[in-house]
Amino acid sequence: MARSTISYQWRDKNAPQGFRTGVSLHSHTNQSKETLDFVANFGNQFPAVRPLLSRLERKSEADYGLRVDYAASYWTPPLTPKLAFDLETRQIEKMDLSPMVSITDHDNINAPMLLRTVPSARQIPVSVEWSVPYGGVQSFHLGVHNLPSARATEWMQTLKGFTDHPDPARLAEIMAGLDAEPNVLLVFNHPMWDLYTVGRDKHDFLVNEFLLKYGVWIHALELNGLRNWDENRAVKRLAEKWNMLLISGGDRHGVEPNANINLSRASSFTEFVHEIRRERSSNVLFMPQYAEPWKHRILQSTVDIVRNYPDFPAGSRNWDERVYHPDGNGIDRPLSEIWPKGTAPLLLRWSIAMVRMLGRGPVSGGLRIAWNDAQQLRLALGEND
Repeated sequence: MARSTISYQWRDKNAPQGFRTGVSLHSHTNQSKETLDFVANFGNQFPAVRPLLSRLERKSEADYGLRVDYAASYWTPPLTPKLAFDLETRQIEKMDLSPMVSITDHDNINAPMLLRTVPSARQIPVSVEWSVPYGGVQSFHLGVHNLPSARATEWMQTLKGFTDHPDPARLAEIMAGLDAEPNVLLVFNHPMWDLYTVGRDKHDFLVNEFLLKYGVWIHALELNGLRNWDENRAVKRLAEKWNMLLISGGDRHGVEPNANINLSRASSFTEFVHEIRRERSSNVLFMPQYAEPWKHRILQSTVDIVRNYPDFPAGSRNWDERVYHPDGNGIDRPLSEIWPKGTAPLLLRWSIAMVRMLGRGPVSGGLRIAWNDAQQLRLALGEND
């Protein structure tokens, strides 16, 4: 029987007592390539935005000879692996817990492999967020934590091979193979997020079909620290339906630490995996930042993405160093090289300035008040959902 507990630090300051470890799962670094497809989708969903994007696209083609390709473009989060590791570590240490951090960039293990050369982070598990195309219209994200070091590169080739060439029969083989690794933890990340906007009914059908076919090899469903209350309540109901564990996953992309963690008595990440897989016990703690209005948190995360960080290492300081687009030869280059300083389209510069303004004191505070939903906070993820 799955045993999941959910607690909230803003309600119970003593929730971490009796536990040894705080486990930060699912966060991203500048090694993660985040697609810009959502920009095009945003324009398709909101007709008022489409003319602005069209103008930007025409300007780029006319002035630079580049046709905007959202699918081939991507942005990277601002934090380097070490900065991300330190951010998550500090939050956990403030609760007098021993920290464990599992970083899961999209479809690569660069960050944990780099961090293993740093003495303070050498025990970090080799983990990844694996993109799993499904049903021809959707893509699910699986957190694959604690890959065996000796075979991690081989496993990544296998996972990438499926992502590039999906095959349902092959997926069953891969999932079974991951489950056969006794120290690997396989998590269905944000399962109720309709990532490709296929429609709620279609998405729900695909999720349940996926769990019917492959759920036997999935060890937990994620309560996501960047998704809203309603969606996480739906995940809770999904876990009850399938008798599955719930687990934390902050999904941090900006500079706010993960909004939830797992509390554990484990002394190593492998022991934590055994708590989840063998004991089927999980203790999720939501941090105070999750109690903030969701729309405001998403705004702040967006501001983090487009903010400049003059003290960061070169290549991570300015927003246009962290956004990439193919040049005329098809080579991915940062916008800072494609559009040298001061030559980016005015509309784009104006849009960035507007987002930054929304994140500043008086405006940000006003939006926070306007977006406050005390009812959502009162219900939390309890039985009254």
